[in-house]
Amino acid sequence: MAQTLLAIKYQDQQLEILDQLRLPHESVYVKIQTAQDGFDAIRSMTVRGAPAIAIVAALSLAVELAQTELGSAEAERALILQRLAFLVESRPTAVNLANAARALGAVVEAAPADAAAIRAAYTAAAERMLADDVADNRSIGDNGLAWARATLGADRFGVLTICNTGSLATAGYGTALGIIRSLHTAGVLDHAYALETRPYNQGSRLTAYELVYEKIPATLVTDSMASVLLKTHPEIKMVVVGADRVAANGDTTNKIGTYQLAITARYHGVKFVVAAPTTSIDFDTPDGSSIVIEHRKPHELVTLRGPVVRDDGSLDVDDVRTVHVAAPGIDVWNPAFDIAPAELIDAIVTEKGVAVKDADGRFHLDRL
Repeated sequence: MAQTLLAIKYQDQQLEILDQLRLPHESVYVKIQTAQDGFDAIRSMTVRGAPAIAIVAALSLAVELAQTELGSAEAERALILQRLAFLVESRPTAVNLANAARALGAVVEAAPADAAAIRAAYTAAAERMLADDVADNRSIGDNGLAWARATLGADRFGVLTICNTGSLATAGYGTALGIIRSLHTAGVLDHAYALETRPYNQGSRLTAYELVYEKIPATLVTDSMASVLLKTHPEIKMVVVGADRVAANGDTTNKIGTYQLAITARYHGVKFVVAAPTTSIDFDTPDGSSIVIEHRKPHELVTLRGPVVRDDGSLDVDDVRTVHVAAPGIDVWNPAFDIAPAELIDAIVTEKGVAVKDADGRFHLDRL
């Protein structure tokens, strides 16, 4: 299998990220030199995906610190904690970011009362997050493969997914798309189906890009085709999605459209699986009712952006335009996420193992 894409490049306290707003037509890396750069990249969705957001935020501050003169120990602690709080506000729905900030803050608080030691402790912890995420994602893929083989009773089967949960959403390999990669490598995957994921088209722009890049057999469909796809393609045995936040009871917040996938999967007897690192589990949130859902700007729903198509069908990547496709003046409701209730989820695959419900229909995520 081809080497997976790198959305995050970090070495010697230098950080570059793949500009996902320019995919799939151009692969361009942009430098991140400050926490403000990290905030802007997250807010604009130049980088996206809950694990990747957390890592870029953490490393953006590490890069900024490397360029900043040391102050007193108290000033160093205060600066880092203030910048972490600032970074969390870039995408409040993704719990990985808040968890990372909390963990890094604890490292800073526990460091010796020496400015250089505080900075070194923070940087080392942020760099470990990058390495740990890749290892965790591969474990998620292995665990998902083992669960699928034991549960589905089919030598080869199709899988449906939404949004982008691969190398472009993580430090590498991916969560839900990581499971698809593992299924493909093991010869279990018959075909992958990717929803385009309106209104931001992470599926058609990013997941399709990764699937083509790695030569995984795949087909792109619109979000509204999911139900009829499952009805007419019984070889699809599993829907696998990522997560921006998993509540303690298993309720899962993910890209808008996930909830309706969970409903249609249950109706058609297709297994619905969440793939997420344990850093996405929020034990302080008992269920999905208290999760704050981010709402995006209306223009995402009423406009489309891409390169101009020449008369011969080729693309002019130097002429990228935005076009308005909806009736001017129409009101827009644009939530970025929805919540799939635990009762519709068959399994939650993490790097530590696979959580399934007990006889009473409850997940016990604290036992992972």
